[in-house]
Amino acid sequence: MIFEERQVEKNNFSIRAVLLFGLMILGLMAVLLQVFSLQTSGYSDYQLAALNNKNYAVPVQSLRGEIFDRNGKALIRNQPTFDLITRPNLILDIDSFLEKIQPVIFLSENEISKYKKLQKEKAFVNKELVLKTDLSAEEIARFNVRSFNFQNAFIAKRYRRISDHPEIFSHVLGYTSRIENDFKSMPEIPRSHWKDAELVYAHGLIQGHTGLEQVYDDHLSGRHGQRVYEMNAKGQFVKPLSFTQPAKGLDLYTNLDIDAQKSAAKFLGNRKGAVVAIDLESGGINVLYSSPSYSINELSNGMSENSFQTLLNDADKPFFNRALQGRYPPASTIKPAIGMYGLSNNIVNWDFEMKDPGFFTLPETGRVFRGWRKGGHGLVNMHKAFLVSSNTYFFSLAYQADIVELSNHLSSLGFGQKVCLDCFEEDPAFVPTPEWKYSIMNTGWVKGDTVNLGIGQGYLVVTPMQLANYAALLATKGQYSEPSLVALGNQKKLLRTWQDERFNNSDWTKMHQALLGVIESDNGTARSIRDLKDFQVAGKSGTAELVSLDSKEAYQELRSSELLRDHSIIIAFGPMPNPRYAVSVVIENGESGGAVAGPVAIEVLKSLINE
Repeated sequence: MIFEERQVEKNNFSIRAVLLFGLMILGLMAVLLQVFSLQTSGYSDYQLAALNNKNYAVPVQSLRGEIFDRNGKALIRNQPTFDLITRPNLILDIDSFLEKIQPVIFLSENEISKYKKLQKEKAFVNKELVLKTDLSAEEIARFNVRSFNFQNAFIAKRYRRISDHPEIFSHVLGYTSRIENDFKSMPEIPRSHWKDAELVYAHGLIQGHTGLEQVYDDHLSGRHGQRVYEMNAKGQFVKPLSFTQPAKGLDLYTNLDIDAQKSAAKFLGNRKGAVVAIDLESGGINVLYSSPSYSINELSNGMSENSFQTLLNDADKPFFNRALQGRYPPASTIKPAIGMYGLSNNIVNWDFEMKDPGFFTLPETGRVFRGWRKGGHGLVNMHKAFLVSSNTYFFSLAYQADIVELSNHLSSLGFGQKVCLDCFEEDPAFVPTPEWKYSIMNTGWVKGDTVNLGIGQGYLVVTPMQLANYAALLATKGQYSEPSLVALGNQKKLLRTWQDERFNNSDWTKMHQALLGVIESDNGTARSIRDLKDFQVAGKSGTAELVSLDSKEAYQELRSSELLRDHSIIIAFGPMPNPRYAVSVVIENGESGGAVAGPVAIEVLKSLINE
């Protein structure tokens, strides 16, 4: 019995020993497998992680492409500037250093405060720190002759985004602004590393904010480079390991014309308004000017908060791009469009005559719509109606129009939509419809609304860009290219066509003759500008009423307030009979279209034609 019990115990012990030994073997195998994984199969992953902890990659800013006009003259360029840069980790007494350098390089309180705030952080990680940007030639000379006293400071080249015409091109070119990082362009670099980016611009990392700088930002930006440093356990840079050269952005060649833009600015003067000119062969926009304006150099390279707020709060709204966003009644410049509608729909023909007594009476209500000339113009046909700008003729024509068809016709001419291929934040404005009026005013469309459209008053509003596009359509007899700021080069031209078989080539010829007579004939409403040039020009002027009045006497009382005076408008194209350029001019509160806006249009055309 005793023997059997001992045998059982012995067997149990053997089983436990085997189990324990088996567990030890399994544990040892697990350890060996883990060691193998760490040292062999997972080596590359851990090596990469170790390198990432040891290496520190920073982006190297690329230089933006420059922007040129159609003659190859620089509109925006990269101008070298020079910054004073220090090695703060080697400067033992920062106060003594700053005191010593003050007689050489003037430092403002803000510059000193900012430098001291960042000095310890940059010194700890062995990083360079800019002390002063955009040194003058005198400061550079003074520092160079005393540089032996400042072994831990040096001058390095940076760039500024500069235009030689910073105000007249501000709205079309736009400006660049600072950004914290450009992470999307280089997602492989951690966002926290962007604060250490190597800069080529004195103003830091930049991107296009408005205008062409923004529209073509990807084209201009180029590709950032990269520098990799070895970093120690304290997070300090030890030495550079590798460098990837940044790629400069591509240059941008535009259709803009410096001389013509200068003419627009000179002859528009300090008045509020806009000028747009288009090359009819290419559709290129040669002039896009809005007044008043601002300096893109100041905004791109550092403007004080007070200066920015002054511009922002200016009652004349210098940031407002009137050429693309200004909404104006087209006034009598719309009459060619109304005439085209009347001819296409057989409401009138070129020989149809009617008596113009100086007013039109709405049959339904007896409401009187007055013309601009007391007593009217007598018998008028369409040709004469254009020359003398007979309101009565176009009131009558519009009265017979179907508003839905008329609205569609105006839309087909480019109104109520964006017409520029690459303009920044172009406003489509709008063409009114019965549905629009009901949704906004909760009231129905009436015949008087349609009558008002006949002379470009009422609810219809357009932009100077749309007016220039419309002038190009008239000049090319409906075969024109989509307006663009940037030269398309060998790319296919984007042609637009306005075509209606009911409006034929004979109609186009007669339209050109009539619009030529507006300026060149003795009876034309814009005849005051015909002697300002040595070539012939066709066009249509207009005076956009801001307040509806019943008499000239009432208007004379009203005009004492400049802001309530009529707008001066003109569209023109030339030289005739084979026009090359079309232009629109809007001068806010300028009153007479032909006499005020007309000379500006002529001077711009002269700049373009006589090049």
